[in-house]
Amino acid sequence: MRKILGLFVFGMIIAIASAAIAAQPLFIAYPPANHQTTADRIFFIGTAPPTGDVSVNGSRISRTAAGHFAPSLPLQIGVNTFTFRHENREITIRVTRQSNRQEIPAGLAFAKDSLTPKVDVASLPGEYICFGAIAPANATVAVKLAGITIPLKARSQVQLPDNKSVLLGENSLLQKSSIEQYQGCAQTPDSQGGHGGRAPTSEKTIDLGLPVFELTMNDRTISQQGTGGISILSPADLEVAEITADPGVARTGASTDFSRMTPLPKGTRATVIGREGEWLRLDYGAWIRASEVRIVKDAVPPRSIIRSARSRQVPGWTEVLFPLEIPVPVTVQEGERTFTLTLHNTTAQTDIIRLDDDAVIARLAWQQIAPLQVQYTFHLKSAQQWGYKLRYDGTTLVLSLKHPPMQGGHGGRAPTIGGANLQAKPLSGIKILIDPGHGGPQDLGAVSPTGLREKTIALTVSKLVRDELVNRGAIVVMTREEDVDLDLPPRVAMIQKEEPAIAVSIHYNALPDNGDAMNTKGVGAFWFHPQAHSLAVFLHNYLVTKLNRPSYGVFWNNLAMTRPAVAPSVLMELGFTINPEEFEWIANPAEQKKLGEAIAQGITEWFASVKS
Repeated sequence: MRKILGLFVFGMIIAIASAAIAAQPLFIAYPPANHQTTADRIFFIGTAPPTGDVSVNGSRISRTAAGHFAPSLPLQIGVNTFTFRHENREITIRVTRQSNRQEIPAGLAFAKDSLTPKVDVASLPGEYICFGAIAPANATVAVKLAGITIPLKARSQVQLPDNKSVLLGENSLLQKSSIEQYQGCAQTPDSQGGHGGRAPTSEKTIDLGLPVFELTMNDRTISQQGTGGISILSPADLEVAEITADPGVARTGASTDFSRMTPLPKGTRATVIGREGEWLRLDYGAWIRASEVRIVKDAVPPRSIIRSARSRQVPGWTEVLFPLEIPVPVTVQEGERTFTLTLHNTTAQTDIIRLDDDAVIARLAWQQIAPLQVQYTFHLKSAQQWGYKLRYDGTTLVLSLKHPPMQGGHGGRAPTIGGANLQAKPLSGIKILIDPGHGGPQDLGAVSPTGLREKTIALTVSKLVRDELVNRGAIVVMTREEDVDLDLPPRVAMIQKEEPAIAVSIHYNALPDNGDAMNTKGVGAFWFHPQAHSLAVFLHNYLVTKLNRPSYGVFWNNLAMTRPAVAPSVLMELGFTINPEEFEWIANPAEQKKLGEAIAQGITEWFASVKS
């Protein structure tokens, strides 16, 4: 009774506070004063008393019954002034639109900062290095490097949509750039001198110096030195990198714009076969920041043989041990009832593998798929995978596969009498981590028309979810229970430490500046590892159906809170605080309680659906 009374009082406080905020005078929550953006339009969200009209630059805008609004207005390059008026109150907001397009030079000149490569580049002999520049149309452009002239040709550029455009439903749009791009590639000299070039006879890296770009128009020529030097690595004197980060972030290219690959366990060694600024290219195909490795002096290129593997069971996990001569790079792929591990720079000498009957693994198949790639495919007993870990114990690779969660904790079933306890506590002993998004004075999250922040609503709903899960028998771990600053790494570390059955991060949504805040709404779910896909889809569909909410969609997304592999980890966006209509549902205490119950029940029913 005391708990019910407390919830009632808390709900009344929230309702009174929401009503007080809604009754405030004309208020613009977003964008802030003197906002800068590269978008071609921007949404404004705010509120005013429901009576009377609100206008912007003299034009009336539509509002909800509670008085909230979110018009999207076009932006011109430069400073844009917007004046909002409600009765005798007026607010002026200035937004500066900055150009994100490279300016085409007017005369005989290269566009500013357009010469590439911009950073030092090193490659093996015989590889291609590409150069680029932006210059006026119908010009002749070339690069001179180490006595060789490399012509650059005009190329029609296609401007790909930004990754975030998929969130706006515009990912299929492709645009042709009006800027004249000049590009060309040349092969570095190989051991025979390649294309008339100088053969790298030295056992050390050869520095070819900085390229010189030449631009010719109307019989006039200018030259400009590039900023990225070119070097040729000696195959006989390549460096070996050892991963010092825990884990190392491997990518498909030399910047954070490129996709992540399987993280490399601390201690992994690989040969460095290229450099691009602060990035190193490793011999098995990945790039990694130089700050995440140390260079091992006088080391030979890492190669290993593998003769056998064996498994063992520890509480909650099956560990598979792969003894190696040296820690080699690895990649992982999760499939339907399969888990595939590839060891790079490795050759098999395998005759025997021991694999007893196991809680997770049905059988193991392996093959040498390439001269230096050994692949192990674990066929699993269940389609649902519950998490994995990779580490090096000395030079032995340890792969840990998590067992399915068992009710009652400690791997045992909850005691029942005729199944009564199981029905009353369907999540008995199952550990679930709930992460209320954002928090503290620095990380406020998305804003609403009234100024109420995402961090506050996320914490409120997360506590409601926690209480409902506890009532169902779950062991619930919260990343935060108060309004405190909490960066992403500690949240991820908590998942790694607690090793829950699942992890759910609770958020509310917003959009980039060029989004449509007035008409975008709905529940969204985000996942990264295949093991989390079914949970994301199930929770999304359950909430949409159970609460009769619109669907925003289910997304694969490389988010910090979806990346932990130790458990199926999903991030839920439960609605758009920037949408005036949806915000009224989001801020309603009665609807928050229904939402907390629905999330907990959705989790409960998902666990029931994936029992093997």
